[in-house]
Amino acid sequence: MMIQVDHLFHRYPGQQQDAVKDVSFSIAKGEIFGFLGPSGAGKSTVQNIMTGLLELQKGVVKYDGKSIKEMGREFFNQIGVSFEHPNVYTKLTGYENLMYFAGLFDVNTEDPMKLLDMVGLREAADKRAGEYSKGMKQRLVFARSLLNKAKILFFDEPLSGLDPTTASEIKEIIIQKKKEGCTIFLTTHNMFVADELCDRVAFLNEGKIITLNSPKALKLEYGQKAVKVEWVEGNIVGSDIFFIDNAKSWKEFKSLMDSREIQTMHTQEATLEEIFIKLTGRGLK
Repeated sequence: MMIQVDHLFHRYPGQQQDAVKDVSFSIAKGEIFGFLGPSGAGKSTVQNIMTGLLELQKGVVKYDGKSIKEMGREFFNQIGVSFEHPNVYTKLTGYENLMYFAGLFDVNTEDPMKLLDMVGLREAADKRAGEYSKGMKQRLVFARSLLNKAKILFFDEPLSGLDPTTASEIKEIIIQKKKEGCTIFLTTHNMFVADELCDRVAFLNEGKIITLNSPKALKLEYGQKAVKVEWVEGNIVGSDIFFIDNAKSWKEFKSLMDSREIQTMHTQEATLEEIFIKLTGRGLK
């Protein structure tokens, strides 16, 4: 299902500034599209508008040419959402949570126990969700997003709070869903997740998209001009990244060379976070 977002704006009640400012992009069927930005950049706001949780104030959101304003109950049968902050019924077991939500759909759903097994929660199926750790709740919410065999999946920081092994398993599930033809909208501040999973990424900062391209294209554009310098000053050992085609960064590089003892210096491909810092002057965390 093709997704089109054009000139999207949103302002929360009582605020003087828009949280989302003239955001436009399109997502092809079967694409993993990443929203990369720090907390507060507007990522979740855009996702909430696209899923109908927030009212569309200004702009256009279309699915296969049909406005989200025209979507009825059938729309919610076609999407799955994994929220950044796990919202589960704490007095129900993990299995009961999935069974309850499965009953809300008008379409055939996955076997809850199969999904719990996929995310490593089979042994905790009969345990109250309120007793789950943060990572376990995150996995339960992720499993819930897969219940209705959705055509479009929205994942908001899906690997938050997960150990490396479990995170790797969740990434494999996301990749498999893409192979099955799902369209995936992934919001994250984790540059490694975006780089590894996304076909294209949009950098969002203060409610605006500042660049949009594939991770490879962004690194080809910016990554050949980065220098990593490791230095020593007294008992302090540090390292910095400089972009030699940026006047401010080049000046800082020369100042460092003059003022500190240099241990090593390497040219390197920039990471997405380093590119984000170059474009915005701020980090992703």
